[in-house]
Amino acid sequence: MGVLDYFKAVSTWSAEKIREFLNQKSQEEYNLVDVRQPKEYEQGHLPGAQLIPVGELPNRLAELDPNKPTIVY
Repeated sequence: MGVLDYFKAVSTWSAEKIREFLNQKSQEEYNLVDVRQPKEYEQGHLPGAQLIPVGELPNRLAELDPNKPTIVY
């Protein structure tokens, strides 16, 4: 599987649209990925977000469920 198998192309969502999506779903229904650096993540992140720094994504895709929507920030 390649990187694109884990992501579905969508238009850019506003913060409000993401907030609505997250409020309507349980954390088990989507992948929420924080691609910042560990120190940034430690300073604060969205509840349930999994830290996978952007440079590590290609090697860590197996940690994501390709059958769920993936939100990356």
